[in-house]
Amino acid sequence: MAITLYDLCGRDDRLRFSPYCWRVRMALAHKGLAYTTVAWRFQQKEALAFAHYDKVPVLTDGDTVVTDSFDILRYLDTTYPEAPVLGDGLGLQRVTLFKQLVDRSITPALFRIVVLDLLEAIHPEDREYFRTTREARFGASLEAVHDPEKGRQQLHQALVPVSAQLKETPFLDGDSPAGADYLLFGSMMWAYSVSTETLVEERDPVAGWFQRMLAVHDGVAGKAMTIRDLY
Repeated sequence: MAITLYDLCGRDDRLRFSPYCWRVRMALAHKGLAYTTVAWRFQQKEALAFAHYDKVPVLTDGDTVVTDSFDILRYLDTTYPEAPVLGDGLGLQRVTLFKQLVDRSITPALFRIVVLDLLEAIHPEDREYFRTTREARFGASLEAVHDPEKGRQQLHQALVPVSAQLKETPFLDGDSPAGADYLLFGSMMWAYSVSTETLVEERDPVAGWFQRMLAVHDGVAGKAMTIRDLY
């Protein structure tokens, strides 16, 4: 069956920065599955009407439609069980716990670091929508939320157990990456794609891990366009 991923793009259609889409892209690469992407922008809600969903990622696999990045990863494991990403049983419960750390602590810290750069990376026609919706969510202006130094402090604290693990193994899931790596990488790649801000210190094990993640699966992430290519 033909797989299609609806994938968030920025001011250039080739700039794909959604943390949740990157989770899926890495999982598809992990499984060696061929797919095509459809560039999607924040206000193109009608393009996803078929999925009864208003944001990406949306994955279609033949007649099957799956929404939400974690649900897509579970679908891929069920439908294409070779080279599991999340696993099942206790392993699935543990990676679900790690997802909570990424979603509730790591991604918000990254947002504080890169939010104004992110605004500039978004398509000009989407910037007012992004500002309005995010300021309503945070109850503050984007300029007030933007605080790179505080964001880095929060990120450092959230990554303490991750850094400790990466002193023991090259990837969070051991000798090669899998679900936990893709959950964290999605958020780190999001920030890296839209900003040149330093996220972690070079001596932090997370920095080395990130470089390894850029190189895995034939460099699918390392070859992707980032804001650096648009300067």
